Amino acid sequence: MEEFSFRTVIAVLEEMFGAGIFWSLVVVAAMISVAFIYMLFRDRGLDSRRLVRAELAAPLGGIAAVLFVQWITSSGFRDIGGPIDWLVVLGIFVAGSIGLMLLVYVAQALRRPPPPRSESATPLPRE
Repeated sequence: MEEFSFRTVIAVLEEMFGAGIFWSLVVVAAMISVAFIYMLFRDRGLDSRRLVRAELAAPLGGIAAVLFVQWITSSGFRDIGGPIDWLVVLGIFVAGSIGLMLLVYVAQALRRPPPPRSESATPLPRE
């Protein structure tokens, strides 16, 4: 392969996962991303409590992503050869971690909306 192109990457991923699963994953990732951005605008920022809870779930998403890819490709940890293989596994782990973290954050935000914020602060009474 003399030339690297985005189409080649998509073709390889479609071949690995199958077109249906690959494009389903792309659609789900896009929906989670749009929902997260919507929550950021709705809440006018990140809520630290939700973010910490979502970060606690991130390693589970990474582990699930690695195991899912190994199941789809009919491979295992013994098939990991060189450094590039470990970098790919790390990338899959990070992508799964971020995906589950965003999903958990959005689920928490949908379950418990933030308290309404007033546009002007109420003045303190004068003595």
